[in-house]
This record gives sequence, C-alpha cells and structure tokens, in this order.
Amino acid sequence: MNFEKYLKDKKIIIDKALDEFLPTEEKSPSNIHKAMRYSVFSGGKRLRPILTLATAELLGEEIETVLNTACGIELIHTFSLIHDDLPCIDNDDFRRGKPSNHKVFGEAMALLAGDALLVSGFEFIVKNAEVKGIKKRAILKVIKEISYYIGTENMLGGQVEDINPENKNITKKDLYNMYMKKTAALICASIRAGAILSGANQRQLKALARYGENIGVAFQIVDDMLDIMQDQREMKKSTYPQKYGINESKIEAERLIKEAKKSLKIFNNKAEVLDNLADYIISREK
Repeated sequence: MNFEKYLKDKKIIIDKALDEFLPTEEKSPSNIHKAMRYSVFSGGKRLRPILTLATAELLGEEIETVLNTACGIELIHTFSLIHDDLPCIDNDDFRRGKPSNHKVFGEAMALLAGDALLVSGFEFIVKNAEVKGIKKRAILKVIKEISYYIGTENMLGGQVEDINPENKNITKKDLYNMYMKKTAALICASIRAGAILSGANQRQLKALARYGENIGVAFQIVDDMLDIMQDQREMKKSTYPQKYGINESKIEAERLIKEAKKSLKIFNNKAEVLDNLADYIISREK
C-alpha cells in the first residue's frame, strides 16, 4: 500500500469533518473561535484520529462509523497542547513552527480556547451516537475510557509529573511511567475508542492497548530526540535522550516498536496500516 497517500487521504477526511463541526471564526464570540481554529488547523499530523480510523478498518468497520469520535479525540489532544505551551506550564513560544496560541491571542484566551476544545471534543464523541448501528452503551464506554485516559491517573497526571522540579533526578522506571501517562495514554484511548465502537473482544482490546502503550512511549522518545537534534528549544526537563543519549534512545524506541508490532500478531497479517504507523513513528523527522 502507499502509506503516505493513506495518511494524506485520512487527514483530508478528518480536517473536513473538523472544519464543518467547529464554529466559524465569524460566529460570536469570534475571538475564542479564532483561537480554537488557529490551533486545530496549525498543521497537526492527526496521528491519534488516524489511529482510531485505522483500528476500525482493522476490525471491519467503515471509517464513517467512528469519524466523530476520532475528531473529538483530536480536539482533546489540541486542548492539551494549548495548555502545555502556557507560561505557567512549559512556557513554549512556538508549536509546530508557529507562534503558540497564547502568543497570538493572549494567555486568558488561550486558556479558554483549550477549555472550549476539551468540551467540544466530548460533544463530538456524543455526536457519534447518531451514527446508524452504533450502540449508546458503546458511546458511554468510550466516554468513560477517554475520561480515564486523560484524567489525573494518566495524561493530566503525567503532565503534573513532567513539570515537577524534582524530575531532573528521575529514574528510568519513573521516566517510562511519565511517558506512559502524558503521551501513550491518549494514543491508547484513540485506539481503544475505535476498537470499542467496532465491537472488539477483550483479547483484541488488550492486544491493541499493548500496541498503543509501546508506540506511545516510542513516540515520546523520538519526540525528545528530535528536540535535541533540531535544537528546537532549551531542555528544561529530564528526557530519555538527555539522560541516556541519542544512540540508546534509538535502540529503545526500535525495541518498543518491535514489541508494538508483535502485539498485532493476533490479527493474522491484517494490521498492515497499524504496522506502517508504528514504523512511521520511528522514522519521522518532525
């Protein structure tokens, strides 16, 4: 398959759905809608919603069945990025090569835009209940899962650990745990949401969760490697490549990707897209 074309085609579908769902910039109050759209359409790869769509396809469902949930997850992801960049957290002036939301719209509006995207994300997921063949119980389960994966035991908790001034002395085990929470959790939620809406059984859900955990940690290791190699920002916190070096980080990321792909063996070579997505994570340059 032409994997680059697959990613491009799915991104177009996701962007179209997001554009149709989000309020236009002209709709009052226009300043918050401009801020929301600024970050949503700032050049994201749409990895998380693509994982939702690819999981549905793996389990024999049409992507339209889970598209609303996939887009909802992307809005929730964007909320986390806006808040991460705020001066009170990471204090980053740029995101994806463009000025961060708070640099363009101010801290107060960035905070509110992030809040609005979180709310809109769940609204989008609830909208998935309108799709023919989707059981209301499945939507409730997805909402419960996503709430868990973005809560204080996972994504938000990982962000808390990430800004802990004592994390300069973090152990490898604790570093892994933080990566699992702050990055892998939402990736797992993206995959499991697509699986739940597609009627996956427990064995499939567990295998897909292992896949998500491994590619999620690998994704963060690669992200941190790229930050160092491209000198995108001053390293204020401990990261895997900062503590253990670029070479060991590459080896560890490759090991995690192999483990992720091993988890897909139960699908009998039908998981080509998820295999390719795993390889994409390890080979990306930005």
